[in-house]
Amino acid sequence: MSIKTILILGALLSGLGVMIGAFGAHGLSKMLTETGRTETFETAVKYQMYHALGLLLVGVLMSQFPGATGMRISGLCFLIGILIFSGSLYILCLTGIKWMGAITPIGGLFMIAGWLNLVWALAKNLP
Repeated sequence: MSIKTILILGALLSGLGVMIGAFGAHGLSKMLTETGRTETFETAVKYQMYHALGLLLVGVLMSQFPGATGMRISGLCFLIGILIFSGSLYILCLTGIKWMGAITPIGGLFMIAGWLNLVWALAKNLP
């Protein structure tokens, strides 16, 4: 992914996090309360936002240190993590399909891998 793509995705996913959070708090509040999924939905939004901001961080770091290697992998891991972790929780909350919760940890592993790879890339590339 290019720096531009990473930054655009980070900004887009951050904005969507705010919109999805507001929709959950207002439009879905009754349904989420009735199904006991309010906390799950909030976790999905929270982790989406954290990792969308992580994408923005990666993009900024890539633009500041253009010769640095390995940071794109972090961005890709954050993106995959958001899609799997938050996406599976959104689907679980909205549909009640319980097996979606079983794939959520895979997304979490991608998120962890993104941070660990970022540590590695920074240690390797920065003076």
